[in-house]
Amino acid sequence: MPKKIYDIKPPKLVKKRKIASKVVPVVKIESKPSTPERRFPLIELMMGGGVVVLLLGIYFFNTLPKADIQIWPKIDTISFQEKITASKKFNTVDIAKKIIPAMYVEESKEATQNFPASGSASNDGKATGTIKIYNKISPSSPLSLKVGTHFLSDSGKYFVTLDKVMVPAMSGKTAGSISVKVQAEESGPAYNIGASKFSVPKLSGTSYYYSIWAESTSAMEGGYTGDVKKVTNADIANAKEVLTKKVLADAEVALRSKISADYILLDNAITKNVVGATASVKADSIADNFNETAKVRVSALVFKKSDITSFVKSDLLAQLPEGKEYLEKSLDVQYSAEAVDMAGGTESLVIKVSFGTYLDIQKNEVVEFSSRLSASQIKQMIDQKYGGAVTRSEISFWPFWVHKAPSNKDRINIGFNF
Repeated sequence: MPKKIYDIKPPKLVKKRKIASKVVPVVKIESKPSTPERRFPLIELMMGGGVVVLLLGIYFFNTLPKADIQIWPKIDTISFQEKITASKKFNTVDIAKKIIPAMYVEESKEATQNFPASGSASNDGKATGTIKIYNKISPSSPLSLKVGTHFLSDSGKYFVTLDKVMVPAMSGKTAGSISVKVQAEESGPAYNIGASKFSVPKLSGTSYYYSIWAESTSAMEGGYTGDVKKVTNADIANAKEVLTKKVLADAEVALRSKISADYILLDNAITKNVVGATASVKADSIADNFNETAKVRVSALVFKKSDITSFVKSDLLAQLPEGKEYLEKSLDVQYSAEAVDMAGGTESLVIKVSFGTYLDIQKNEVVEFSSRLSASQIKQMIDQKYGGAVTRSEISFWPFWVHKAPSNKDRINIGFNF
């Protein structure tokens, strides 16, 4: 009977079966399932990175572009002049009356300075002193001595009385006496004698010679000879001029230091007065030097710089052409005092004002017409709209690939240069 196809077995299987029929221990080997090998996800990363780069590129392309437009407006100068009054009677600026407030500032100073005497004189000093005249005339009676009565000291020096003298009469056995001032007949230190006894030479040969005499208990002094320094009228006048000039200058410096930076003091709005000046000696006095004392007062009428500026700014707006703005940093104000009344507290001022004006270009207007235009197109638009009111313009884009102003108007910067 022919075998069926399924009866036919492969030789290997038959061989295995034959081997298996023998008594051979069978060892069962279990195999572990194999782990698939890992690989780096390079393709996936490259694909993800490409998407990120693409998105960033789209973002930066839309957000990075920036335009910077710099414009130099043309500056025209306007000048005008005004006369206003600074008055102590006003506390606020009155634009209509052209009056600003003013105020007084004062400073007083006093000083003393020593000055040398320049004059000279041959001045001989006569010694002076006091003597006591005794009267022992009998019978007792007073004795009258005229001015210039001579008294001779026991050292041979003559002195004379300076006043008329009445010597009292003797009382009992006590001689009458009186103290008087005398002066040496001649100059020089030889007359500075010590305590001495004196006689009256002109009574010599009379009964009174021994009844009238004098004594001194202290030395005479003040006798000298030689050249000495003398204070002259010119010395006193020069001292006054020098000292008052110095003290006035010091007072003005002190006054100016009291005025804050916001206040203006013009040179002809200040007064300087000498209250008093005295010398310690009179002219022709014998002295090597002397003191001069001076007292001065400096007064000023001042006004605030901010008040001037407030007035000027209000006034210049009236001078400003329509559609124009003024350049604040170009504002120049000069003022001078035409007349000053210190007593009345008023000052007439002349104000000269000059300032630069330019066309009032609106930034948002420039932004509107610049969006999506190239640099040359933006320049052309600026020239068309503002003509001669602009002297120059510069346009720059960023990053380097950008050639037109962005559609995002917040990315367009406008700057004015003066």
